[in-house]
Amino acid sequence: MRANIHPEYREVLFHDTNADVYFLIGSTLNPTQTKEYQGKIYPYVSLDISSASHPFYTGEQRQANNEGRIASFNKRFNRFKRSH
Repeated sequence: MRANIHPEYREVLFHDTNADVYFLIGSTLNPTQTKEYQGKIYPYVSLDISSASHPFYTGEQRQANNEGRIASFNKRFNRFKRSH
C-alpha cells in the first residue's frame, strides 16, 4: 500500500434512533460528533433506519390497501364494460 493516501480505518459508533440500537463497526467515516459507549469514546453517527428497524429485516411488512385501488380502477373504467 502507498503511504498517506488511504483513509483512517477505525471503530465508529452508529446509532439507529428509530430502534434505539447501537452498532460498533469499523469504518473510514470521519464524523464530527463523538459519544461515550461502554466506557470508551468513539466517533458517532446517528441513523434514521438500519437493519434493526427496517421492515424488510424485521419482517413487519406493511400490507398495501389494494381494495381502494381496485375500487378506484373499476370506478374509472366501468363505462367501458361490454354488454353481451
